[in-house]
Amino acid sequence: MRRLFPVTDETAARALDQHERAGEWSLAELAAAYAYPTSDDGGPRTWLRANMVSTLDGAAQHDGRSQPISCPADMRIFGTLRALADVVLVGAETVRQEGYRPARARSEFAAAREAAGQGPAPAIAVVSAGLDLDFSLPLYTSPLVPTVVLTGTDAPADRVAAAERAGARVIVAGEGRRVDPVRAVQVLAGLGYVRQLTEGGPRLLGQLVAAGVLDELCLTLSPMLTAGDAQRIAGGPGVSVPIRFALASLLEEDGFLFGRYRRP
Repeated sequence: MRRLFPVTDETAARALDQHERAGEWSLAELAAAYAYPTSDDGGPRTWLRANMVSTLDGAAQHDGRSQPISCPADMRIFGTLRALADVVLVGAETVRQEGYRPARARSEFAAAREAAGQGPAPAIAVVSAGLDLDFSLPLYTSPLVPTVVLTGTDAPADRVAAAERAGARVIVAGEGRRVDPVRAVQVLAGLGYVRQLTEGGPRLLGQLVAAGVLDELCLTLSPMLTAGDAQRIAGGPGVSVPIRFALASLLEEDGFLFGRYRRP
């Protein structure tokens, strides 16, 4: 893996290193490259980042899943971003399509998470208005950290009860049959989950973008073409004026580009 941006004296020096040209970065190096920003006092601040992958022609999935357009380096970054986060925010459809399981504890990050005051693994927070979810799955019954289910005030009472019986923590974060993205971010921060990561899907990411709560996008650009009618990384409601993000860093490996874009 090599760093394309920002370019510094260190970047140039490392380009001469065989490790940089032919080897993969260590998990510690990736963690440093993707560290969450801190507040003025050095502590964690509420920060929502998204991690998505897209083909050259804009497809976020192939046959309904993101794995076919990914690569080993993308999966290392995926695991690193999870290991840095307090919570992973995900939409109900993505939970169903991708077969989500609880986040696992990783020994490589155990000391760093303990030093940062984090639990052994990030919590998973599922956004679902109707609670049409299979609460018998390990995501709800046996996570290391209780799974959070964010829903609206009109969520079916029997489904709320089923979620709670399974061990999930159900929290209202919206009126009626919807979840308000602003409230969702605030509710999670109130639980101490300030280092936030969303893995989509496209509908949820579109809602977060439209609500103006997304701070950072980590985007893997896959050197593949799929054509077809696959979703983009973000869908749903649009914004009246395009929101400009700034490039924070850009890495490359095997033709895949790994960009980080931040809201100025």
